[in-house]
Amino acid sequence: MIQVKNVCKIYKTGEVETVALNDVSFEIKKGEFVAIVGPSGSGKSTLMHILGALDLPTSGTYILDGENVGNLGGDELAEIRNRKIGFVFQAFNLLPRTSALKNVTLPMIYAGISSEERLKTAKEYLKMVGLSDRMDHTPAQLSGGQQQRVAIARSLVLNPSIILADEPTGNIASVQAEEIMEIFKALHKKGHTIIMITHESDIAAQAERVIQVKDGRIVN
Repeated sequence: MIQVKNVCKIYKTGEVETVALNDVSFEIKKGEFVAIVGPSGSGKSTLMHILGALDLPTSGTYILDGENVGNLGGDELAEIRNRKIGFVFQAFNLLPRTSALKNVTLPMIYAGISSEERLKTAKEYLKMVGLSDRMDHTPAQLSGGQQQRVAIARSLVLNPSIILADEPTGNIASVQAEEIMEIFKALHKKGHTIIMITHESDIAAQAERVIQVKDGRIVN
């Protein structure tokens, strides 16, 4: 499903160049649950942005489902993100004064799905993540773990082939983190491809495979 070949990412500030990724190559098969780990500054966040089609490599090739992402324009990249990738972020990225239900419907609004279908689908996924009794609550009325469950439900409503989770347990208590990991494991069993960025070794160990990044290179 994913092929990363000799990818480099260089950031330029004036005449100063910073190499964030240096000749990175790996593959991820459909249905895998992969953790990408590394310390702060290792390049894992840069790699996540490239995998999520939020940024493009300076050189090298990123192929997603047979498409060379580097050859796509802005609208095509947005289409890839909307159609194939569900994002789960450390900061949840929920609208603060909007109910859990309406937060989950947002991707479907942009996709042009009818109001009736949006509500039906959002309720199904909130029920799946154990929040059927919290649908009308705003983020401020939810715990960190519950907010992350809302974010997971939102990431699933367009049935993406890949779930890309950036430090999904970073802002929640350890008990809640285990609950979130159980949801990811259940999604993996259902056939979703899950790529999780984390710096927590105990969280990474629960994935099927670990890719370790250090100083912009793959080290395992």
